[in-house]
Amino acid sequence: MSELILYTSDDGKAQLHLRMEGDTIWLSQLEIAELFQTTKQNVSLHAKNIFEDGELIQEAVVKESLTTASDGKNYRTKLYNLDLILAIGYRVRSKRGVPSVIMPPMV
Repeated sequence: MSELILYTSDDGKAQLHLRMEGDTIWLSQLEIAELFQTTKQNVSLHAKNIFEDGELIQEAVVKESLTTASDGKNYRTKLYNLDLILAIGYRVRSKRGVPSVIMPPMV
């Protein structure tokens, strides 16, 4: 069962619904792009490089979801889990950086 968590960035400019399933968060490429203030194409490029470098295994961190758009058509959307979100976050040059909601405070 999944849980939705509403996340608002520290600067208040981004608001996302985080999908929590089990012990991980899932976001689409577009949501990650909004989170890190970059483009969907940049997110896709970083993900591709992460897989090619062997940093993460695609089958373990990506899943497909079927969504219905406002036009009534169904579309397949790739969702990335927390491990991949963090890996992309460290590669993206963003003023926002890895959000505190995703990274727990160090104890």
